[in-house]
Amino acid sequence: MSKVLYNMNKKDILIVCALEMETQGQLNDYNVIYTGVGKVNAAISLTENITPRRPIKRVINFGTAGSRSLPIGELVECTQFVQRDMDKTALGFKKGETAFEDNVPMVIGCEHGMVCGTGDNFVQDINKELDIIDVFDMEAYALAKVCRRYNIPFTSYKYITDNANEKSAKDW
Repeated sequence: MSKVLYNMNKKDILIVCALEMETQGQLNDYNVIYTGVGKVNAAISLTENITPRRPIKRVINFGTAGSRSLPIGELVECTQFVQRDMDKTALGFKKGETAFEDNVPMVIGCEHGMVCGTGDNFVQDINKELDIIDVFDMEAYALAKVCRRYNIPFTSYKYITDNANEKSAKDW
């Protein structure tokens, strides 16, 4: 864990997971919220939990993900996030780019590290996905975007559960 986290009070950090089963009860002493599955649930739940009444200095996302190249069982830190199921290419935008949005990059986050592609479906055909994506999930992009909007540092850790293919749902 980074030095920054050691200097923070547990109350300053909000851990965000989609489902309680993803933490297996290991985070009971921490400030944790469970958002439910998907980008909309994640954005609503996080936004409700970072109000001025409850100042948060860092958001940490922990959850499961698929990957085309990482082995099942691997735990990785994701530093870049793209909305993989945003497709406005018919309007001249790049796949993953949100149409008509000012000052928000297609990929949110640092310039290096694992790229997490977020979408509201299980990946079943890797050939239809952006080549830049290392791991696939259903919430991280929305969480990263909320944190960007409210200027809160964001970190995401993903546990690889499947190989982002036709067996993804069963493997997860």
